[in-house]
Amino acid sequence: MASSVKIGDTVRFLNSVGGGRVTRIEANMAFVTDEDGFDTPVLLKECVVVDNSTAWERAQAKNRQEAPAVSAVKEAEKTPSKDSTPVEPEVEPTEVEGGDILNLVLGFEADDLKRLSDTSYFAYLVNDSNYYLYFTYMSAAADGGWTTRYAGIVEPGIQVLLEEFGKDAVSSLERIAIQAVAFKKGKEFAMKTPVSVEIKPDITKFFKLHCFKSNPYFETPVIAFDIVKNDVPCVRGQLDVEKLVQSVSKPKPADKKRIKRPVVKNTDYRPGASGIIEVDLHIDELVDTTAGMSNADMLNLQVDEFRKVMDSNLANKGQKIVFIHGKGDGVLRHALVKELNHRYKGKVEVQDASFREYGFGATQVTIR
Repeated sequence: MASSVKIGDTVRFLNSVGGGRVTRIEANMAFVTDEDGFDTPVLLKECVVVDNSTAWERAQAKNRQEAPAVSAVKEAEKTPSKDSTPVEPEVEPTEVEGGDILNLVLGFEADDLKRLSDTSYFAYLVNDSNYYLYFTYMSAAADGGWTTRYAGIVEPGIQVLLEEFGKDAVSSLERIAIQAVAFKKGKEFAMKTPVSVEIKPDITKFFKLHCFKSNPYFETPVIAFDIVKNDVPCVRGQLDVEKLVQSVSKPKPADKKRIKRPVVKNTDYRPGASGIIEVDLHIDELVDTTAGMSNADMLNLQVDEFRKVMDSNLANKGQKIVFIHGKGDGVLRHALVKELNHRYKGKVEVQDASFREYGFGATQVTIR
């Protein structure tokens, strides 16, 4: 973060009366606890660190002079009056055209892309649909089970912050999973298949700048995984409904202050329009298990994936695509070169991809 504010700092507010000690930081928000024990969420850029206790005491005295009734008002807020106005009913989310088709994305943002060796990361779940979602976000435990990292409900058209973690926690993401059930409140709806998707990220990508890609749901480059695309779960797993219900029915203290923001999709976005599309053709990136598959079966699957990416981008003149095939014994690379020299002859330019970024194991294709 650009701000120098840290947890434990004593701050005052730049453009309003008040201040206190920073007890938590999420994204660009600081949660400041004042002398009465109240937490106030404030933009980091609106916080000014008080360098010493004397200055803080002077600031507090000034604040009390300017707003002598603040504590009394807060105390009154603690005890609701019998004549207080009833809480208004929850506003029904506005449904959008096409929103009955479920699209879920799990995205990882780096706090500072220029310092990937020691930055922190943020995990978001994007719910681009008209449905509410009961969901759990989990990672595999060492004993073979699963650990719930976050569980709850995400509203229609909302992007929710799941967690912030440091570089030392990246290794815990070698196997992660999302389980979810979609529903609507107070109205009929088309039932969706329960979602259970397991992902095996290449955690080394969290430390490589070129692995963070532009995405229509994020303003900055991210490492993103499609969980559900156009109603179809991208990698199927076995849904544990009982565990899902138990997880979301246990409220966690952090749930109440979980940062959420509306989903804003860039409708002009075209995959790779602002950079290179990277496609990893290693077989373990395409399937969960190779049990029962022959070498020919695996090669055919890899070539099919190559063709799918090529065919979907032939109209994108100038688009660069890097196919990662590994060095190995060269069987896959030879198959790709054969495809490029026959099926796509005259439609592309071919060269070895950057050795600095990919070593000897990648080929770059540019659409003519």
